[in-house]
Order: sequence, then C-alpha cells, then structure tokens
Amino acid sequence: MVIFMISNFNGNRLKAARLYRGYSLAELAQKSDCSRQSLSMYESGKTKPLEAVIVMKIAEALNFPSKFFMEKDLPISSNVTYFRSLLTTKQSYRFEQIQRMDLVAAIYNFLKDYVEFPKVDIPDCSLKTPEEAAKYLRKYWNLGNGPIQNLIDVVEQHGIIVTCFPTKTDTIDAFSQKVDINIDEHAFLIGYSNNKNSAARIHFDIAHELGHICMHDWTESIEKLDRVEFKEREKEANMFASAFLLPENTFKAQFYTDKINIPFLTLLKSQWKVSIQAIVKRAYDLGLISIEKYQSLMIILQKRGLRKNEPLDDKLITAPPSLLKIAVEMLLNDDVFTKEEFMEELSLNYDLSLAPGEVEELLDLPENTLKDDEDHFFSHTIKLKIVQTT
Repeated sequence: MVIFMISNFNGNRLKAARLYRGYSLAELAQKSDCSRQSLSMYESGKTKPLEAVIVMKIAEALNFPSKFFMEKDLPISSNVTYFRSLLTTKQSYRFEQIQRMDLVAAIYNFLKDYVEFPKVDIPDCSLKTPEEAAKYLRKYWNLGNGPIQNLIDVVEQHGIIVTCFPTKTDTIDAFSQKVDINIDEHAFLIGYSNNKNSAARIHFDIAHELGHICMHDWTESIEKLDRVEFKEREKEANMFASAFLLPENTFKAQFYTDKINIPFLTLLKSQWKVSIQAIVKRAYDLGLISIEKYQSLMIILQKRGLRKNEPLDDKLITAPPSLLKIAVEMLLNDDVFTKEEFMEELSLNYDLSLAPGEVEELLDLPENTLKDDEDHFFSHTIKLKIVQTT
C-alpha cells in the first residue's frame, strides 16, 4: 500500500514549540484536535503525522509556521540554567524560558555570522569566595570601585547576551543559561523578567546571575542538586551580587552609622542604584550595623509598605539590553537584508522559521522592525513524500 507521510517532520521541534508555549501534551491535544497519544509519539519520533492537515492544526495551535516542524535540530544545546526561584517556580514555566533562550541563542548564532559581537570575557572565579570573586571581576573588567550606572551594558560589552522576557508568573525574576553553539563555541545568556522596571532590582538580578556565571559549575544539572546545595549556591550568588554592586571600602566610606534612616538610605540608593533592602543587608554583612538594627530597619520598611515598592523604584531606570537590537538594526539599515530577506535567511540557511513578530518579541525589538505589511511565514507548502510500505 502507499501512504503519504511527512518525511522530515521533526519531533524534537514539536516538543520545543510545545514547551515554549507552556502547554502540556493534554492541553495541546485539546487545542489541536489531535490525541495526546499521537502527539507523544510524534515528539518521540516513533511515528510521524500521516497528513499535512495534522501538521497545519498543530502549527496553528502552537502559533508557529508549519515549516518550523520540518527543520533540523538547532546547532545549539543548553547545558545548565540557573533560576533564582527554582524551588517555587513551576517546571513548565522554567521549560518555557529555557526554550525561549534556546531560540535567542539560535538567532544570535545567525547574527554573529554577519556582525562582530564582543568576545566572551569572563574569568574563572570558581575557587574564590563571593567577596573575592566580586573584587576580582571589578578589577578584571576595570570597573573601579564606584557605582555601576548601567550593569546591562557592562555585561554585554564583555560578551554576555542579555534579554528581557515576558513571563506568565512573578516567581521568575531572572535566570542565566549556558549554550553550546556549533562544536567549539559557547555563549552565556541572562534573561530577566519585564515585570520589573526598577534599575535597582534589575541590577541585582543581573549581578546575581553574573555570580553564577563566574563562580559555579556549568556541567551538572541544577535539577539534580538537593535543596541544601541549591540554597547554598543561591546564597553565594546573592553575596557576590551584593559585594559586586557595593564594594566594601567605598561603601563603608559612605555609610554613616549615625544617619541610618529612610532618607539617608534612599540617598545611597540613588547613588548606587541598589535597593534599600540590599544596602541594609550589605551593611549588616560588613558589620556596620548590628542584627538588632538590621531587623529594626526591615520592620520599618515592612510597616511603611516599602518592601515591595521602595522610594525611587519609579525614578531609577536603566537602559534595556541593546546588543541584539543593534545587530539587527545594522543589518537592516546597512541594506544587508530587507525585512523579508532577514527572515528568509534565518529560515533557509539557519533552520529557524519563525514569524517576524516572534523574533521581535524574543529580541525585544520595536514592533514592525521585521514584520512586513504581508506576513508570508505561515504559508509554506508542506511537501509530502510517497513512502512505499508493504
């Protein structure tokens, strides 16, 4: 008998798209009018869809171009992803962001063939304490010992890719991921939630992930760490962030113990772009205030409703990530690609067929940076191959 099969349907792509949208197999089955068992078999590669219409239904349910499911696996692989809120974040939310960063890394892999990015320049601080690592990295990057006005720009200029991401939950503040690109190259990516807009909070999140990148192991899955081990790494990353953003000697010189009140702490926040709570914790860690004073200040913040919304949170801003945006703008403005050619190149030569709006969201680009008046990316013809079976 003769059966029409989608010969190059890629189950790994189906799983990636499903996780990216945050769907379970049961949820996708309901949305696509396919059985859960069939979808599971498609993902595992045990069978392939028998009709093009099945692929079209799946593509429509997941809001991906049909061609996405016919392409090869991406030439990148994720190693470890550090989530600040691993213990309280649903696994589906984590998987969603991991897939998001895999796509960002794949687009970066395309862009770097046309644009020269800063080299990855991160020293190994795995044998240092958080305090030592923070001091060393400041010296290594020639940052001095003063306030860092735009930490996102600093890490981008040293080869770390930063992106701001939408999230369905407030339990994910930020995360960092290492990906292998092709055979002999790797990249570090940091993502932070767009539900934050205060420079103080964003800076601490970025510095926290920077601590993981500099100090911690990237060869073992953190999912396998026990609760105690994970908390210890989180504590070290927090200590690194605090020491990196508030260098000991400079901070001590500005922290007047006879003026510890909310206005004074707010002034320090404006100078260092670090939250009041982080400033108070740093002062306690350095022995500048007692445990009683630390607790008293935290109680005051709590009673005044300042734990979640501090003074200046709406005033202190930081520039958003720009490295990927600038790369795309250069290619378009210098007429290397038209919008349509950019998307076609990504699809044809890099096996990444996405809708223009999807790429805009992934890279936090302004709306219509890549989208033409007419969207061509859901109209690819699915080619069928006749397979002779007995």
